[in-house]
Amino acid sequence: MEMGFNHWMALESAMQGEPPRRAFRRATLRRIVAFVRPHRRALVGFLRLSVVLAVLTVASPVLAGRAVDAIIEGRSGGTLVGLAGLLALIALLDAGVGVAERWQSSKIGEGLILDLRRAVFDHVQKMPVAFFTRTRTGALVSRLNNDVIGAQRAFTWTLSGVVSNAIALLLTLGVMLRLSWQVTGLALLLLPVFVVPARRMGARLAHLEREAADHNSAMTTQMTERFSAPGATLVKLFGRPAHEAAEFGRRAERVADIGVRTAMGQWVFLTALALVSALALALVYGLGGYLALRGRLEPGTVVTLALLLTRLYAPLTALASARVDAMTALVSFERVFEVLDLVPLITEKADAVDVPDGPVTLELDDVVFG
Repeated sequence: MEMGFNHWMALESAMQGEPPRRAFRRATLRRIVAFVRPHRRALVGFLRLSVVLAVLTVASPVLAGRAVDAIIEGRSGGTLVGLAGLLALIALLDAGVGVAERWQSSKIGEGLILDLRRAVFDHVQKMPVAFFTRTRTGALVSRLNNDVIGAQRAFTWTLSGVVSNAIALLLTLGVMLRLSWQVTGLALLLLPVFVVPARRMGARLAHLEREAADHNSAMTTQMTERFSAPGATLVKLFGRPAHEAAEFGRRAERVADIGVRTAMGQWVFLTALALVSALALALVYGLGGYLALRGRLEPGTVVTLALLLTRLYAPLTALASARVDAMTALVSFERVFEVLDLVPLITEKADAVDVPDGPVTLELDDVVFG
């Protein structure tokens, strides 16, 4: 019983303040896998669609380069029509597979959020009345809504982005190296200029997102408790409406400030990425054009490399932001698991018998009231 109370006190402390910073445990990842296991068939289908989508993404620039070579070499119109038809077909397939991939990832994410909500709600229902007198209602609601949705986002957006962009990145890099390792190597020289700031920016944005989540949770708790009849009565009895409004306003102002800083950080990050991509594109056209004039590259290959370059940096952007989303999702998972790990102070025996339906007679034997 004492262990149960200690666990409750730790939860209450975490709900009232910022959760302690700690490294993510492997046990948390294993529990996430356990929740995902029932959706493994849908997950396998999603991975297959991601591979197909990545192949289509790389195929389009290759065909565009061949079309340029066909124009320069003066080939027949039938060849150009065939290449144009293939480009149109790839565009249609890309749109269709993209829709199917998004539907599959949404199905996995919504199925996960359904399982988590049911598990948390059923577990809280097993708690005795003493639990609800010691726990903030708003904090529990925040866990059931905000944190569950944050965990679900890992599969609806983060998983989709990480898998598809990682596959697209590897395929794009492989094709570029096969076409011209010199041009590809020169384009990759600018990667450290992008990766190093991206890591720092990602850590900073993750910290801001976590702080904003804490303030939003606190505001949800304050609104849930103060807008109820007992809470509103206490506030008025103690004459503290101004204090409550000031506290709420301070948190709301901080959330607004974090929103502005996050938006500006993302804008600066994307602008820097666009600048690096433009510089890399200039290098590709410069070196690729020089090699084409020397007869060491086909003009269509230069166009293919330039188009593939845009598909090289775009996945890097998505993967950099996915890291922030993954860290936020893991925090949400841990906050949900904290509720699921609470041990009820009153538990049924293994041989407990269900109360039968209908009128029931209760007999008290050797009971003393005092």
